Amino acid sequence: MAMQFQDSNGADPRMAVIKSLRAAMARNGAERGKLLGVKGEALAAATLANRSVLVSPTLPAIERYTGVLYEALELPTLSASARRRMARSILIFSGLWGVVSPTDLIPDYKLKMGASLPGLGKLSTWWRPLLSPQIASIAQGRQLWNLLPIEHNAAWTQSPELPQLTVKFFERRPDGSLVAVSHWNKFLKGALLRHLLEHPETTPRSLEHWEHPSGYRLDPLLTQVRGPVTGLAFVQD
Repeated sequence: MAMQFQDSNGADPRMAVIKSLRAAMARNGAERGKLLGVKGEALAAATLANRSVLVSPTLPAIERYTGVLYEALELPTLSASARRRMARSILIFSGLWGVVSPTDLIPDYKLKMGASLPGLGKLSTWWRPLLSPQIASIAQGRQLWNLLPIEHNAAWTQSPELPQLTVKFFERRPDGSLVAVSHWNKFLKGALLRHLLEHPETTPRSLEHWEHPSGYRLDPLLTQVRGPVTGLAFVQD
């Protein structure tokens, strides 16, 4: 599932990102902090990691990345079959590497997809022409679940010939109106991803009978179809 990249000269474009990132790490603390979105001890650790990215110890991407989505996935308790399915069916977008598979070995680093690097510009825009054709090729003939956050979703062009499923979670206000979940959105998607890995036969229709661990249910009346994209809406009971 790992992608191989080459530019017109046969070089790996990921090295261009690494070169630009390391150059940015030579700047003053204020500039580095603005680029990486951290400060203090976190900035010092991120700077060291980025400067050492070519020689640092590696971990599988699924273990390297942290956050609420990965917490909800509960990797240690996934079944063996779900782990194999994860390795061959999931793509993880990365500002530094473009896209990696869960089993790809990567070092520690700090770089958001929405960051702008000197000489390259905004990474989501820079990666888009490289990622788009490869993702379209890999996804051909598969059921594509797009669970990407906004800044990562900007790193590929969605072909009108490529059907995909997206997901939103909504909470109900006291007056009955719905508001999209923002803060816990990634955590909720992580629990859904776990379900999809453990139950590969899952379809949008079967999800109507599934209760999300946090108490959300699919509301088919709120499903929206826009071109190749089918947007599923989960509402908290």
